[in-house]
Amino acid sequence: MEVYDWLSNLDTPTNYKPFPVIEVKFKGARKEFFLNVDNIYLEIGELIAVEGPTGGYDIGHVSLTGELVRIQMKRRKTPIDQVTRKVYRKASEADVEKWKLAKGLEWETMHKARTLALDLRLSMKISDVDYQGDKTKATFFYTAEGRVDFRELIKKMAETFRIRIEMRQIGMRQEAGRLGGIGSCGRELCCSTWLTNFKTVSTAAARYQNLSLNTLKLAGQCGKLKCCLNYELDTYLDALKD
Repeated sequence: MEVYDWLSNLDTPTNYKPFPVIEVKFKGARKEFFLNVDNIYLEIGELIAVEGPTGGYDIGHVSLTGELVRIQMKRRKTPIDQVTRKVYRKASEADVEKWKLAKGLEWETMHKARTLALDLRLSMKISDVDYQGDKTKATFFYTAEGRVDFRELIKKMAETFRIRIEMRQIGMRQEAGRLGGIGSCGRELCCSTWLTNFKTVSTAAARYQNLSLNTLKLAGQCGKLKCCLNYELDTYLDALKD
């Protein structure tokens, strides 16, 4: 989901300096902030190369620029001194080709990793794989009921895929957000498009809105109560007070 920059058409002072941070979107609705130290002119939706979390570079789409980034950072309570990674450049043809090649490996890599986990009898489900844009690292997202000793799995995956491996455990809601889908409303899942904060949802939210307490109807694709039950809850609570 893209955001319209309603500030872009406003006149700015002659001595105005652009906000030095941009927001970049990656796979699975992941969004992060990066320093645009070289003041590269960037437009929403452009593919750019940015500094990777542990070296190398990653490829993502510009999702916010300018003063809207300042507002977003304030909303997410992210001080500017915590933004340390940089924008390297606009993605070249070579960058895009390597990125597409890496993304094309994700499905096959996930299934091979699942086979390795089954062979080791690990109680976990590998839900998704996210290759870094330079094809040197992959993050494996998994769900599990408890702690999993995957040291042997990482060793075997490193030997098989010849890349750096990161394992990241996620919850059922995060899994649905990464995989995406269509909700009962007919729209894309909120968690896979714009929702970043997963607040607790209780059956009380349905009760206050006079909804049937049918768990099958109230549950989303993650198996948990739908996040949208909270959207109008405050309005109903205010109405009950009146």
